Amino acid sequence: MSYLVKNYNRKKISFKSGKGSYLFSSDKKKYLDFVQGIAVNSLGHSHPKLVKTIKFQSKKLWHVSNAFQIPEGEKLAEKLCKKTFADFVMFQNSGAEATEAAVKVARRYFYSIGKPNKNRILCVKNSFHGRTLAAIFASGSKKMTEGFGPKVPGFDHFKFGNHDSLKNKINKNTAAIMIETVMGEGGIKVIPDWCLRELRKLCNKKKILLILDEVQCGVGRSGDFFAFESSKIKPDIVPIAKGIGGGFPIGAVLMNKKVASGMIAGSHGSTFGGNPLAMSVGSAVMDIVSSKKFLNNIKILSKYFFKNLDKLKNKYPKIIKAVRGKGFLIGIQLYENPNKFIKKLMDNKLLTIRAAENVIRILPPLNVKKREIDVCLNIISKVCKDLN
Repeated sequence: MSYLVKNYNRKKISFKSGKGSYLFSSDKKKYLDFVQGIAVNSLGHSHPKLVKTIKFQSKKLWHVSNAFQIPEGEKLAEKLCKKTFADFVMFQNSGAEATEAAVKVARRYFYSIGKPNKNRILCVKNSFHGRTLAAIFASGSKKMTEGFGPKVPGFDHFKFGNHDSLKNKINKNTAAIMIETVMGEGGIKVIPDWCLRELRKLCNKKKILLILDEVQCGVGRSGDFFAFESSKIKPDIVPIAKGIGGGFPIGAVLMNKKVASGMIAGSHGSTFGGNPLAMSVGSAVMDIVSSKKFLNNIKILSKYFFKNLDKLKNKYPKIIKAVRGKGFLIGIQLYENPNKFIKKLMDNKLLTIRAAENVIRILPPLNVKKREIDVCLNIISKVCKDLN
């Protein structure tokens, strides 16, 4: 008997250890892990620098209140700001907390300049911004909000790709547009660079804020530190999490000076956010992931990965409908429900996870080896052949 609540449909497998791209199950089987905690373990399992960092910091200090200065947080915030568009950082514990805090920052900014009625956030219908009450209603998903009423107000929605709907939904109460630069749970759908540029222009014209949710696609996963960087725009607010901790829980909201001006003392807080242990791990991740050489390697290997996945699509056109994504945020869209395909991949010792629109998500660690990508490709090819 398990005393855990049944809110997860867990696979009948557990793991004892992990190393790099691999997980080792309790029954001593080796799996190529291309889930990595859903894009969380950015440097794979048991990365030596992260292990060393945690050991070192754990002997010094784990947690202190944000009532005091935390040098480790100052250090990580400086690294993030120097690498990105941001002027200021506010640390949280998770992606959902980060997106909620991003909404608070946007609303608080307009409140601080005497426009408290500008408080509505415009989002893509059936997007994903976390599992808190506000986040599920921001996502606009009937499936996620069912049974959790009453509705949390303050969110409007438009359909992905419907630009007329987007423009028509902006009104005098709109504070910000919040979108995932690459929609993860929604099916690995990339917002094109031209669209991001037009969004920035539209926000400037309407005098509203642009929030780009990079919780899943940020921190190197796209091949750039942020997925929006290829568009050459600057958002106002960016929530991050997942990869920045390399497996350790960290969330953060990055923002420019303008919107940060509204976040005065007492306007927001987090008991655990910004603790010394998490900040030390985040700094170690930044030292590796933010380097130009590291990011260029992601671009090179992901190009190779996509090229060969496209070959499989052409070879098995009745099975694979499309290959989507950017960098190491990859989606294989099938014509049929992907559950059987995912099960067969797991039987062949490859771990993946599904997304919407019959998409299989492939999320290798950012330091994955070319030979491990080849193992993945061979397994996918084998399963395609078996099901063809």
